[in-house]
Amino acid sequence: MSDKTPDLRTAYSLESREDHKRLYAEWAGDYDESFAAREDYQLHIHIARAFVGAGGQGPVLDVGAGTGLCGAVLAGLGVGPIDATDISAEMLDQAMRKDIYRDAIEADLNEGIPVPRESYSGIVSSGTFTHGHVGPEALPALLRVARHGAQFALSINTKHFEAKGFANALRTLEQGQIENLKLPQVRIYGDLAAGDNKDDTAFIALFEKS
Repeated sequence: MSDKTPDLRTAYSLESREDHKRLYAEWAGDYDESFAAREDYQLHIHIARAFVGAGGQGPVLDVGAGTGLCGAVLAGLGVGPIDATDISAEMLDQAMRKDIYRDAIEADLNEGIPVPRESYSGIVSSGTFTHGHVGPEALPALLRVARHGAQFALSINTKHFEAKGFANALRTLEQGQIENLKLPQVRIYGDLAAGDNKDDTAFIALFEKS
């Protein structure tokens, strides 16, 4: 384990699955304090509110749940039950300590999610499609576990939306697989944020499974 505290710049620069698992194993214990609070992270709040505002309800799968920031907001808004999935077992351990999740599912989105088809009425994701290491190729795995009519609220970093193929992928999915697509844009960090990424924005892909 590194003696250096992981930070946002480190997270954004990673590419391999192994690098991500290593970073988040190191970061899990103080992620909420060393990143979310210090950087005035707001994206999970925007996602949860957008999901509820669009009529989303449980059971919900929180994709890339991390330490459970988004799930905590959802639970506070009366949504449940909620399951968490993440590539990092250490992050999921922290999330389960919050006592808001029904189940934790360790999984790599690029390899699919080991749950039955059409298990969920809602899918949320805050931050998973932010760093650029998970692309639109993961969207079919999310659609597989969603019921017909399921509400989605997925954050996608604005910088990656066109470059990584999300715009094209969503347009393709609109041809029979998803409907009512909306793309509100929000700030990822609040007014207290500092550093190179403080003004970053994300689209919230709000849609329903056809």
